[in-house]
Amino acid sequence: MRSAEIIIVGGGPAGSSAAARLRKAGADVLLLDRESFPRHKLCAGWITPQVVADLDMDVGEYPHRFLSFRRLHWYLKRLHLPVPCVQHSIRRYEFDAWLLQRSGVEVVQHAAKEVRRDGDGFTIDGELRCRYLIGAAGTSCPVHRALFRDALPRMRSLQTVTLELEFPYEWTDPDCRLWFFEQGLPGYSWYVPKARGWLNVGIGAMAQRLKERGEDIRLHWRRFADKLERRFGIRVPAEPTGYSYYLRAPVDAARLGNAFLAGDAAGLATRDLCEGIGPAIQSGQRAADAILTGVEYDLRALPAASLGGGWITRAMDWAINRGDAPRTALP
Repeated sequence: MRSAEIIIVGGGPAGSSAAARLRKAGADVLLLDRESFPRHKLCAGWITPQVVADLDMDVGEYPHRFLSFRRLHWYLKRLHLPVPCVQHSIRRYEFDAWLLQRSGVEVVQHAAKEVRRDGDGFTIDGELRCRYLIGAAGTSCPVHRALFRDALPRMRSLQTVTLELEFPYEWTDPDCRLWFFEQGLPGYSWYVPKARGWLNVGIGAMAQRLKERGEDIRLHWRRFADKLERRFGIRVPAEPTGYSYYLRAPVDAARLGNAFLAGDAAGLATRDLCEGIGPAIQSGQRAADAILTGVEYDLRALPAASLGGGWITRAMDWAINRGDAPRTALP
């Protein structure tokens, strides 16, 4: 049986951020992921200046697609609000592989299935053993399933369902666009351009509210695709791909002894714009700090909102969740 002091399950932004900090400190760390990188990963790929700062990222040295957009267009019914901003987009296919390679950690392609406590440590599939374990493998993380299911249960009222498509497209509009609550959608749709001729379009909504209304998100996708073609001349070239994740709920139990959850495994996406990359990176770094220095692993200090937590955030949260979600998760 192979042993390492620390094993991280999941090589996305949460896992690679934890790995980078641990490796820099000289820790004995091994990272597992079921896929080989670079791997296909759908995501709007919107990153904030805070993400760039948290990663100590030199944008000029980043070797892949990186686009900064200076305006963000908000649409709410008949209201159109162009907001000056500095935000960025990347392709997750490139970004995640770059982060993982930059961490310098050893990566083993392994689909973790069975996670067990073993004395003061943990075993994985009877093949690997560690003292510390970080679960960073997204919504279906096996560490959550094995160790945290009762302590940190999923809240159905905070489950999102998403359909999106990323494809080569020579766009002429360099701004990001967001359409909120169109035709009763409990969520929003987006247009996010990527550098050097790529585009991501998608739609996300609260799964429970769709189910209560007897609606299929693909109906809303068809409406969105029709609008893209009718108003913007964009014809989507294929059927979208779907996935699901959870927005921020109380996260007091994201650590149990020497086991930690980070990123979407802990359900950290923001409650107003459903943004997950920033919270994933910060939580991975905090898990590493807790192991290295013994500081408290307190995810309550992570922002639960992309828009600052004020009245706009609370209005957005209510409009998306209709008050079904716990207010205690918001600042």
